[in-house]
Amino acid sequence: MKLIFLGTSGSIPTSRRNIPSIALKMNGELLLFDVAEGTQRQMAIAHLSPMKVSSIFITHLHGDHFLGLAGLVQTMALLFRSDPLEVYCPAGERERLETYLSIPHYTLTFDVIVRELNPGDEIRRRGYRILTSEVDHPVPSLAYAVVEDDRPGHIDVKKAEALGLKPGPDFARLKAGQSVRLKDGTVVKPEQVVGPPRPGRKIVYTGDTKPTERIVNLARGADVLIHDCTLDDELADKAEENSHSTPSRAAEVAKRAGVKLLILMHISPRYEDDSTLQEQAKKIFPNTLVARDLMVIEVPFHNNT
Repeated sequence: MKLIFLGTSGSIPTSRRNIPSIALKMNGELLLFDVAEGTQRQMAIAHLSPMKVSSIFITHLHGDHFLGLAGLVQTMALLFRSDPLEVYCPAGERERLETYLSIPHYTLTFDVIVRELNPGDEIRRRGYRILTSEVDHPVPSLAYAVVEDDRPGHIDVKKAEALGLKPGPDFARLKAGQSVRLKDGTVVKPEQVVGPPRPGRKIVYTGDTKPTERIVNLARGADVLIHDCTLDDELADKAEENSHSTPSRAAEVAKRAGVKLLILMHISPRYEDDSTLQEQAKKIFPNTLVARDLMVIEVPFHNNT
């Protein structure tokens, strides 16, 4: 599981930051969360192929979060993509998004399927789920959580071998939850030799929002929380007025949710030096990073791997 930050600025790009887009590589898939202008060039720099993108999840339809979509779709068509592309957006926004995609003159070689999501909807995929939550922003908006399925527990090899089991197919069946019958007729059940399931990993991306109780609940126990941090603590009133967050308020969410790592995102162009943002957040939640373009975060398995 690997996060690649393709754009980390808020509202407008700078010489150092593009506007929001995050790539997530997991289980052989490539997912995009938001797709601002310039995303496909950032992907090229990061050596990510547009052809590998299976789904795109858009938090909301402010221009800095989705206006790179049409260009990315055109590139896919020029490369003769044939696999369908799923694009998810907040409920009520599909027509607006489809209209935008219909403006350019291009010949599509694949289907673009736009699907709407309501807060609380869940998408089940092989090996993981995508959860959604309402946020506090002036337009229809969603936060997303990627939650990996639990993995089978470890096999107690010494106990298994003492019972007459051998590594290989027997172990595979037990880890899949199936009993194994030995030659003498003895049946060994998984719970005899397989430990408890190991929890999967969890990543949460808020998009643009004020801190809310809903985000705390969505982020509960996450390995990584990527939270809006548009303005510093000195501009908390302005952040509140515009439905954005500050370092301390994002850090409070991370602390309450019990996450492992907080990453501050959607940084206002006014901050050429982002160290102040990190310092303010770290006073409340020490394990904090400020997202920077092309930063890569590996999300490790939990300690009981």
